[in-house]
Amino acid sequence: MGLRLTRDQAEDMVAHARETFPNECCGLLAGRGDHVVRVYRGRNVDESPYTYRLDDRQLLQFTREIDDAGLDIVGIYHSHTGSEAVPSRTDIARAFYPEAVYVIVSLKEWEHPDVRGFRIVDGTAADEDVIVT
Repeated sequence: MGLRLTRDQAEDMVAHARETFPNECCGLLAGRGDHVVRVYRGRNVDESPYTYRLDDRQLLQFTREIDDAGLDIVGIYHSHTGSEAVPSRTDIARAFYPEAVYVIVSLKEWEHPDVRGFRIVDGTAADEDVIVT
């Protein structure tokens, strides 16, 4: 099925990753079905280059806005600052939304960021297409 983003939405996630470097960024993707409607930039309260955790107050605010707009959380994104766009053991252990696509923005190659998606269910990560239109 995959996840469909506009070029602007993909570029916004990459920009967020670069702005928070050397720490990881994180945020939510709201939409309908497999289409992203809005990117919600979050604050990584871990302030770490290795882990992320969305601020609890922002999570509550974002989920209320998403519900009020009649949308769903279709994706959760974060960055990897120096490694491939592949879920780490920590990413897999903290994946609590099996219905969401986990999108990773890798800045390992700064000029050529890699954006990949994964479905993480019961401790197993499987590739999920990220389609930029």
